[in-house]
Amino acid sequence: MTLVPVPDVWLLLCWRSYNFSAEFPPLDMTATVVTSRIPSQHMIKKANVLSAALLAAASLPWQANASTFDFTFTGPGVSGSIELTYGSATDAKYPQAFEVTDLSGTFSDSNNGLNLVNVPVGALMPITRDTPEPGNLLAPNDFSRFAVATGLDPQSNGFLTYDNLLWPGGSPPTASDYPLHGGFLDIYGLMFTLGNGDVVDLWSAGNITGTPPISYGVGVATHSTALDYVSGGVTATATPEPGTVVLLGGGLLALMGWRRAATRRSR
Repeated sequence: MTLVPVPDVWLLLCWRSYNFSAEFPPLDMTATVVTSRIPSQHMIKKANVLSAALLAAASLPWQANASTFDFTFTGPGVSGSIELTYGSATDAKYPQAFEVTDLSGTFSDSNNGLNLVNVPVGALMPITRDTPEPGNLLAPNDFSRFAVATGLDPQSNGFLTYDNLLWPGGSPPTASDYPLHGGFLDIYGLMFTLGNGDVVDLWSAGNITGTPPISYGVGVATHSTALDYVSGGVTATATPEPGTVVLLGGGLLALMGWRRAATRRSR
């Protein structure tokens, strides 16, 4: 489910759909009688009711749309479907990065003989707020590490990194020595457990502009060893919340019906 400012979109649709020329045509100054051109009290009352309803809708908190984020991902040997839950809490350094509080979904990995097929995801790895490498002034406050004894590239220094942050507007550069960025995760990414004790790390590999298409990476490990490491080539796609589609579609249909009724009255 994406963070969508539904009230603004709804109001825009209403503004575009509400044709005042159909309800209140211009006065014909040459006509002898113009009384029929003047909007009736009933018409004005309906317009006021509609305006009040739209204002009330715009004031709603829209909690359902602001609390979950759904996406799917697929790449070389790996795939999954995830729903993230988050609230209003953000990273202490980056107020546009929301702290993920829970998740659900499935994960598959056929690489290296893992044979993981639609395995239910477990819990988020707890945030440890570790100290980043010296000179990395851009790491989020929630920067965390997961130690892996063997199997990782030497440049990783024996750690997978994560911060469990969601960036609805796209992640900025979050490492002083790595300019690539973008995506709804950052380069440290999201880490969660599987029922068999493995952990999965999913991160954005980013690009120089931070704009789509964005490549993602996936790692699977235990504290003892890295089981799989896909450094890039994974495509992640956000999926719209069904409730959002229903709300927008229902609102638009209601407005279209109201407009047709108003057009018939004006004929």
